[in-house]
Amino acid sequence: MTMDGPDSNTRGNGEGAPEERPAGGAETGADTGIDEPIIPDSAAGLVHPYLGFMGAGAAAEEGTQAIAGEPLEDGVPVATPEAVEAGLRSVYDPEIPVNIYDLGLIYRCDVDDRGDADIEMTLTAPACPVAGEMPQQVADAVAGVEGVGVATVTLTWDPPWRPEMMSEDAKMALDLY
Repeated sequence: MTMDGPDSNTRGNGEGAPEERPAGGAETGADTGIDEPIIPDSAAGLVHPYLGFMGAGAAAEEGTQAIAGEPLEDGVPVATPEAVEAGLRSVYDPEIPVNIYDLGLIYRCDVDDRGDADIEMTLTAPACPVAGEMPQQVADAVAGVEGVGVATVTLTWDPPWRPEMMSEDAKMALDLY
């Protein structure tokens, strides 16, 4: 089956012309010879890069920010890059058994001399079911690292996430070799 896009209610019929999907977007036994729907109505048109169809979440907007933590007191040592990376690695995408750092969702993480962290991240898809929650989870995790003051996480869609952005460890964990 060819999907024409996440908002499309058509599919290819093998002859180049689109064919209307049943109401709600789910295929039924009449379409496939299977008695149960293959694609739940809530997942119509959404395809996770390696998990297939997934539930619809509210699309998060470019530039959405999440903030956590408090400014550090004067004289408090600033966290090391390794400590901040460990904080990032403690956050997992709930649908994928790999942390967000190894998934390649963190595009930039800067910690200034006051211990404030500025993080730019993406998600696997704009309509990811955790799009509204994940940036705050990341901000909370990084702000919880000793030596980090205020953690600001900014969501971006540029460049779009691709499976090639994953670490070798993530690819091995997901059997992508």
